[in-house]
Amino acid sequence: MEQKQQHKMHTMKKKVMGFKIASNRSRLAFGILLAFFILMNFWMLSRIQDSGPVKGLKLRFLKSNSSTVSLPEELRKISKGKKPHKTAYARLLYKAAHALAENQYKSIEPKDLWLEPYHAVAASWQPCSDQRVWKPSEGNNGYIMVTANGGINQQRVAVCNIVAVARLLNATLVIPSFMFSSVWRDISQFGDIYQEDYFIDYMKPDIRIVKELPKELKSLDLEAIGSVVTDVDIAKEAKPSFYLKYILPLLMKNRVVHFVGFGNRLASDPIPYHLQRLRCRCNFHALQFTPKIQATAALLIQRMRHNASHSGLLDENLVGSFAKSKGKIKKDFRYLGLHLRFEIDMVAHSLCDFGGGEEERKELEAYREIHFPGLTELKNTTKSPSPERLKADGLCPLMPEETVLMLAGLGFKRETRIFLAGAQIYGGKSRLKALTTLFPNMVTKENLLSTSEIQPFLNFSSQLAALDFITCTASDVFAMTDSGSQLSSLVSGYRVYYGGGKMPTIRPNKRRLADIFLKNNTIEWKMFETRIRKAVRQNKRVFARPVGRSVYRYPRCSECMCNTQEATLHIRPR
Repeated sequence: MEQKQQHKMHTMKKKVMGFKIASNRSRLAFGILLAFFILMNFWMLSRIQDSGPVKGLKLRFLKSNSSTVSLPEELRKISKGKKPHKTAYARLLYKAAHALAENQYKSIEPKDLWLEPYHAVAASWQPCSDQRVWKPSEGNNGYIMVTANGGINQQRVAVCNIVAVARLLNATLVIPSFMFSSVWRDISQFGDIYQEDYFIDYMKPDIRIVKELPKELKSLDLEAIGSVVTDVDIAKEAKPSFYLKYILPLLMKNRVVHFVGFGNRLASDPIPYHLQRLRCRCNFHALQFTPKIQATAALLIQRMRHNASHSGLLDENLVGSFAKSKGKIKKDFRYLGLHLRFEIDMVAHSLCDFGGGEEERKELEAYREIHFPGLTELKNTTKSPSPERLKADGLCPLMPEETVLMLAGLGFKRETRIFLAGAQIYGGKSRLKALTTLFPNMVTKENLLSTSEIQPFLNFSSQLAALDFITCTASDVFAMTDSGSQLSSLVSGYRVYYGGGKMPTIRPNKRRLADIFLKNNTIEWKMFETRIRKAVRQNKRVFARPVGRSVYRYPRCSECMCNTQEATLHIRPR
């Protein structure tokens, strides 16, 4: 009996000991897991405070174009009250780093992060601007020449506008020329970027296009006979009636009119139905990039997708025969295209404050005096809104720090592959530190291409911009940071036109975001996520082109696209 009791007691002790051991093991496992997340979080935060490159990332970083103090230095100086490069978002950046570390090994992402939330409505709009119902124009009223200004995207808009003007005036169009810009500093001409013969042949049922003036007209002094028309002579958004009243008589008298500059010089409305459709046809069908650009852009897309065996939905439209066979892109091969419109021209033109203090103010003022003298004069002679007012009204470009917070708040995971479009970011590598630290798989065309592959494009900013345009347009999700950017507008419009409701675009409402960022010192991360996602989702609604807005950006209209079924449109108030 006594032996049985002793045995029972021994057995109970074993169970107790076993429970304690199991409990200790569970605690140990939990402790190890907790320590892992703490270490991971500490590592990510330390990357923000370490100015060295991310280990294991075998890619070249963006070159700095400014001596601006880096984000890591700023974070250390905030507590001391020194703000040479003011970063108001230090607290939120740390919270974002913590959230990304916690979510790194979770497979769940917000369900509509990589999807068009209103797919059914968006898919009901299909491309149809290639349909023609008129006879070709003979172009016998004379010849129109154009020298388009701006960068590649402004020039693209100008080309399609002048095509519509040529049809309106029954004129023959000479292949457009591109003006050399002191900002872009690129000597590329139409044939260096687009396929000339394809453009001429595709437009043949609409207008007559030639490569040069006839010999008998080449000797004319166009300026002397009054046939040179500049942007000063034409109001912005001029109506077709202006061209019929003032330009047509000049054309018929002198046989040639040369438009110099020709920025946004044709109204979006009111325009005759088929003339509007012609603009869409030009933009979405007639302008095909050269094989040189297509081949290199195809390389960029393939490398962003880790050489996936299939191409994306728009690849064939963008790179032609260089696209792989169509197929569904697997989850692991998706990438985000990001246009961070934060080059010095945009920063200077905005008149906003980006935290650089007196040094930044002087640098941007000097840039404005050279490149935007009219803006400088206006600023000196009239009372401008304060930088705080501009920010609150959503008129300032998103800073890189704000962009990374938006992406983290939307739920993109740390390992998301991001293609960054754009030229030199103002502030250089130091200004990008938050982005490259929290999203280390962010790359540029300069990172992805070898020296020999990118060499033919160096010193040709428009051709480099074409590579950005194609790679962003082909991305699985495209995020813009400034809705006024021509590149972002054209990319988003192209994705709407050919995307079939499967190519989501993130269009942040900067006024709403400004209100959220204003609370950066008090808002908790969960609330920040909720508000960011709501603000961005509201801008994903599907709506028909508002009157007066560009068909290149908003092609959902009967002139450009056909609504294949009766659908309830979410019309956004104008």
